[in-house]
Amino acid sequence: MDHSQNGSRSRARRSLYTRSRPGWLRSFLALALIVALGVLGLAAWHAIGLVRATTGSGNPLSELAKASGAEPGTIPYKLQHGQRVNLLLLGYGGAENDAPWLTDSIMVLSIDPSTHRAVEVSIPRDLMVPIDAFSDHRSFSDKINVAYAVGMDDADWAGKSSQFRAATSPDAGGRLAEQTVTNLTGLHFDGFVGVDFLAFRDLVNALGGVQICLSGPLDDYQYPNYKDGYVKGGIHFPSGCQQVNGEQALELARSRHATESAAATDFARAARQRQLLDAIRRKAASLGAIRRAPALMSALQKNFITDLGLADLNALYSYSSKLSAASIASAALTDSNLTAPYYEQPGSCGPWGEYVLCAIDPSFANIKQYFAHLIVDPKVLAEQAPIQLVNASLTLPDMGQRVGQALAPLGFKLAPPIRGRTDPHSVVYDYSGGRYPLTARWLASYFQASVVVASSASPASVPGAEQSGLVVVLGHDFALHWIGQ
Repeated sequence: MDHSQNGSRSRARRSLYTRSRPGWLRSFLALALIVALGVLGLAAWHAIGLVRATTGSGNPLSELAKASGAEPGTIPYKLQHGQRVNLLLLGYGGAENDAPWLTDSIMVLSIDPSTHRAVEVSIPRDLMVPIDAFSDHRSFSDKINVAYAVGMDDADWAGKSSQFRAATSPDAGGRLAEQTVTNLTGLHFDGFVGVDFLAFRDLVNALGGVQICLSGPLDDYQYPNYKDGYVKGGIHFPSGCQQVNGEQALELARSRHATESAAATDFARAARQRQLLDAIRRKAASLGAIRRAPALMSALQKNFITDLGLADLNALYSYSSKLSAASIASAALTDSNLTAPYYEQPGSCGPWGEYVLCAIDPSFANIKQYFAHLIVDPKVLAEQAPIQLVNASLTLPDMGQRVGQALAPLGFKLAPPIRGRTDPHSVVYDYSGGRYPLTARWLASYFQASVVVASSASPASVPGAEQSGLVVVLGHDFALHWIGQ
């Protein structure tokens, strides 16, 4: 991977608080469509202004009319004809942040109408990637959260090179972020949605606040203020159900240093974010939200940007409203699966002294393979096949755990992985007597392995492995692929 160093480093980022928010696209799309369509007859001129400002649509009404006769390749057409749709979701600090265009929240949403499933995958902001921001297609290496900022061409990047592709439209940052994530994942994106802190806070305020129920108290004395310090006295929320305003909702969504261990984990914060977004969705769909249409439209217009047209938004909202919570999976690229801190990576992808994440495979081939197999057919998952991974590599002691961490969120039933003796080839041993044919076939495809029938009476040569279900031996061939060799 050729990274020519043609750009200075991005600015240091003080605030570390914004994280990916599973499920938030439906909330924002639902809100946008309720506002833009639900009150169209009451305030048509205002709704049209909103759609033009946030989507770039020239004539929203005529565009919406096109949706019924969707053209091939468009989002409405893909959703109608069972074709996969990929969206890039971006959360950035905005005007109240010292680095307004850095995208601390980066999420891929992939929708497969043919299986009626969707998967959200969070991408860590500290992952080092090539960013192609020059007209001669040279790239420089930086954290992935810089791409949107570079595309927006704020003062930091102006004059960097005569070949720099300056921003020519409001969605230039989103387009460059799309291209950058495409280079990482191999996915083609049908559009992006960008939202800043102000949008989250102002939408809650425009709704008149929302109610959230906490299973325990939350006290955080290291919550950041807007002056590079901490809120005096900290933030405090009691256990139980309570009404919160926009600022309080933002505090609950961002807090990560609670004194209560149960509230301080990434999982607890993500659960609060899901609760808040569900509360926003329910409140926005209520009759009261319709009465608050002008304030809602104002909040969206100031802090919500997308290159999706109104027909796209309408199609996505109509489709997503039919998806059940069980049909939407959430996953993440983390330092426990497909990436690692730079100091654990031979050769290091990052600058000395700066915390970054490096892809285990510098070519991104295993990440691209992961995203290509991201949506698993429900018929495969319905088999509920017990699976055990056996790490049979020579020099990668944690490969079994990492592969398991990547696959488990997709819906597979995995037993704890074990180490096995070195094997040159990857194999899927079927101890089930053929009970899980679809799962065996999926595993064989993903690991590029053959399927071998085994039984307790005629066991395969995998000492220590469970002799039931499916046992996947990760051989030396997969290990080389895993690290990009």
